[in-house]
Amino acid sequence: MQTEEQLKEIVRKKYSEIALQDKETNMSSCCGAGGCSTEIYNIMSDDYTELNGYNPDADLGLGCGLPTQFAKIKTGDLVVDLGSGAGNDCFIARHETGETGKVIGVDFTSAMIDKARTNAEIRGFNNVEFRQGDIEHMPITSNTADVIVSNCVLNLVPNKNAVMKDIYRVLKPGGHFSISDVVLVGALPEGLRKDAEMYAGCVAGAIQKEVYLELIQANGFSNITIQKEKPITIPDDILTNYLSANEIQQFKTGSTGIFSITVYAEKPLTENVCVPGAGCC
Repeated sequence: MQTEEQLKEIVRKKYSEIALQDKETNMSSCCGAGGCSTEIYNIMSDDYTELNGYNPDADLGLGCGLPTQFAKIKTGDLVVDLGSGAGNDCFIARHETGETGKVIGVDFTSAMIDKARTNAEIRGFNNVEFRQGDIEHMPITSNTADVIVSNCVLNLVPNKNAVMKDIYRVLKPGGHFSISDVVLVGALPEGLRKDAEMYAGCVAGAIQKEVYLELIQANGFSNITIQKEKPITIPDDILTNYLSANEIQQFKTGSTGIFSITVYAEKPLTENVCVPGAGCC
C-alpha cells in the first residue's frame, strides 16, 4: 500500500511529463473519435473551445468537466483554480472576472507552473498569477477568494478532507466553489484500484459519489448542488492492461459506474454550522 507522499510523487512525475508535451501528443493517446488508446489521461475531457477566454496553448486536455462554465464568476472577483496546470481554466476565469478581478492558479508541479506563467506572460495577463504549492495547504490568505474552481484534480489528492478544509479556509464568507471531479458508484475492480498509472489518470484515486458529497457537507458547506453529471467509459484497450477478459466483462455488466460530476457549494455568510475541528461537536 503506497503512502500519501508516494502517491503524490507518482502524480507529480506523470504530470511533469505531460506538461512537457503538446496537446496533440497528449490527445493522441486518448480514445477519440477515430480510434482507441493506450493511455488514460484524456478520455474524460470536455470541449472548452466554445468558452470565452479559451487559449489552445493552455489546454492540455486533462479535465473531466467545465467548472468555469458553471462557476458564476462576476466582474471583479478573486478566483482561485486548484491544480491549474498550463492555465486553461485560469484564462477562462480571467475573461469572466475582467481587468478589475484577479485569478490565482495553484499547482504543485513546477513544470506546469512554468508553462502556465509563460502562457500568461505571452498574453500580457497581468492579473493572472500562478503559485506552486499543495492544494491541501494553499499559499493563499484565509477568507480572500470569491470563487474557487478545479477540474479533475481532487481525485489525485490522497487527503481529500484536507483539501475541503482548505477550500473552506480560503473562501470568503458567502463565497462558493464549482469543482469537476471523478467519483464512483460501486467498487472498482482490484486491478484498477491498486495500479499507480490508474491513480495518476484520475480513476483509482476517485471515491464514492455519496462519500464525496458527504465530505463537502461535513466541512461546513451549504447549498450543495450537482451542476452536471456524465458517465465515464474506459475503453477496452485500456482495461486489458489491468483486468482479465472475465474481469472486464464483469466490470462492464456490473453495478460499478465511473462518473464526472461538477459540484457547486457555498461557504455560509455566518458560521451557523459546526465545522469539524472547531470544538463545537
